[in-house]
Amino acid sequence: MKEKSYEELGLNKPEYERIVEILGREPNYLELNIFAAMWSEHCSYKSSKDLLKMFPNSGPAILQGPGENAGIFDIGDGLAVAMKIESHNHPSAVEPYQGAATGVGGIIRDIVAMGARPIALLNSLRFGSLDRPRVRYLFDGVVAGIAGFGNCIGIPTIAGEVYFEDSYEGNPLINAMCVGIVEKDKILKSGAKGIGNVAVLVGSATGRDGMHGAAFASEELDEKSEERRPSVQVGDPFMGKLVMEACLEMLERGLIVSLQDMGAAGITSSTSEMAAKGSMGIDVHLENIVLRELSMLPYEIMVSESQERMLVLTKPQDLGKVYEVCARWGVSANAIAEVTDNGRLKVFKNGELLADIPAVDLMKGTPKPDLRSEPPSWQHELNSRSEIDLLPISEIKTVFLKMLSSTNNCSKQWVYSQYDYVIGTNTIGLPSADSAVIRIKGTNKALAFKVDGNGGYCYLDPYVGGQIAVAEAVRNLVVRGARPVAITDCLNFGNPEKPEIYWQMENCVSGMADACRKLHVPIISGNVSLYNESFGDPIYPTPVVGIAGLIDDADLHQTPQFKNAGDVIYILGNTQAELCGSELQKLLMGEIYGLCPRIDLQKERALHDCLLSLIKNRLIRSAHDISEGGIALAIAECCIIGNIGAEVKAESNLNAYEFLYSESQSRALVSLRPENEEQFLEQCSRFSMSAHRFGTVGGSRISIAGLFEVELKEAAEAWHMTLPKKMEV
Repeated sequence: MKEKSYEELGLNKPEYERIVEILGREPNYLELNIFAAMWSEHCSYKSSKDLLKMFPNSGPAILQGPGENAGIFDIGDGLAVAMKIESHNHPSAVEPYQGAATGVGGIIRDIVAMGARPIALLNSLRFGSLDRPRVRYLFDGVVAGIAGFGNCIGIPTIAGEVYFEDSYEGNPLINAMCVGIVEKDKILKSGAKGIGNVAVLVGSATGRDGMHGAAFASEELDEKSEERRPSVQVGDPFMGKLVMEACLEMLERGLIVSLQDMGAAGITSSTSEMAAKGSMGIDVHLENIVLRELSMLPYEIMVSESQERMLVLTKPQDLGKVYEVCARWGVSANAIAEVTDNGRLKVFKNGELLADIPAVDLMKGTPKPDLRSEPPSWQHELNSRSEIDLLPISEIKTVFLKMLSSTNNCSKQWVYSQYDYVIGTNTIGLPSADSAVIRIKGTNKALAFKVDGNGGYCYLDPYVGGQIAVAEAVRNLVVRGARPVAITDCLNFGNPEKPEIYWQMENCVSGMADACRKLHVPIISGNVSLYNESFGDPIYPTPVVGIAGLIDDADLHQTPQFKNAGDVIYILGNTQAELCGSELQKLLMGEIYGLCPRIDLQKERALHDCLLSLIKNRLIRSAHDISEGGIALAIAECCIIGNIGAEVKAESNLNAYEFLYSESQSRALVSLRPENEEQFLEQCSRFSMSAHRFGTVGGSRISIAGLFEVELKEAAEAWHMTLPKKMEV
């Protein structure tokens, strides 16, 4: 076998020189592979860790912030919630089914590693145009992979989002989120403790699948990417289920000292991170590792990313009990390492020392890259354009139906109907609501979850786009009656070595951080995915926000659909002439440009407080966020989901297109009983919230006075049938 140079393994010269300095000698090939895996962008966060320091990550309910496998917040009654989101973008671009499936499997193991039982999955997906056969292939495979793993392992996939933009054609985004419940006194950490304690590899045998997966995730896609299929891991949800249950039983029996997921960089990352986080050392014995192929070389064993594996640290006297639990679940378990006090990762085979590396330097010693931040040369010209060729008013009904049937705005039932979103019997409502709600058994509480992001806004203005990503995610929880508690984020960007990309990262993170502080929602975990480019073309800067909130009384959860004829419809918040970056601009102009909508975070917070008060006092019967597609799409969704029409008036000093399709922020659409109108307006006034009477619920059509009428059946068909028709091609 020809050994690869350090450059071929993804290291640069300063990094190699730093390795020599750390070791006091030239590394051998095994050590070089270990450093290359741990110092990859995917594992080290070397280009983003300084930026991440901007995020607030603490709060009254926060029990665990960034730095562990997942963040955790307190929900009372002795319980806590673990949450994390991660990307599996590059693997899914070359092998969509397994790329997506193993993304789901990996994020589940992160939650289990905290001692929590996973209760729900979410996902955020981005693709190119479905008019292209390869995009349909990727989309179909990814959805099937998410369903194939989540359904089989028995965890409901309760919410998500899907967008189609040309910038994602060669590099789709597959972000998977998982949340779990843990008893507060049983939370696990990954740091090693106790000299002589034994590390047990639990789960599947180690093979050559997923070789150099961490490095693959840290480079741009090009014409050679298809050759990287061996870097894509292969999932096994049935084994994943057994490993999960075995680990949770060991936790229940008090057999686990610490627990670590075996994901990117495999045994290398799980052992070195366990040692470094605990300020300990660890000796690994390769001869004890069960292999699928006996010819595997030491470096292949150490960096393999074979799935469904966990590293369990236990006391020597409990080793027999660990084996007993694993045997009962039909899971392989082998002691492969022990904790030492020397702070070093040492790798042995049959007593021969093959690698000797300081664990802390391996985890934290990556040289900081020299990155410059400059706005793109095209940014000013992009923002200076604002003209939009609006169609005659006579075409406004046609535009309405086209907006309903666009791939970004249409129903995503084709996607979520493939997911089991009710297994476990805790899910409240369908995935078509603004956010998903899960009841907490044994209490009257519920949890709300959502993933959200808008790459187009961030492309036009990274700072404001970052603010909106947070604000809209929060708004999607509030309209369900949930008080937002914590965020997990996935930051998807292009190549940070390009100054314009780093500028986008810097500004997006700054905008998100400011919004988190002003809306009082900390970021407690997350993931950074860089080098999302294909043939040198970057994706839109796409920060995805996964958010969790608490509903103290599950009976008060709100829904978006209209309920009863005669109910009054109101718009909360003000509408401005903001069409740049909107779905209408994409439809009419085929591109976006100009300035994205502005946001006033004080007004946003006032909207949240007002909505929560209205819901708590039972003054409204429905609530729905107004965002992409504007008021027109919001009213259509409330009618279609509720299977009841509405008659409204577009009274405004704006033109009809601006009023109906503006994507102004800090707005919501609500309905209420006429007899509650006076109290409703008093509450809005108390929060200084503008409320505009929009119309009434009822009938079998969506009627916008003076402009157009559409039969509800016609609107529903346009909204529901787009994806099935596209995927039948």
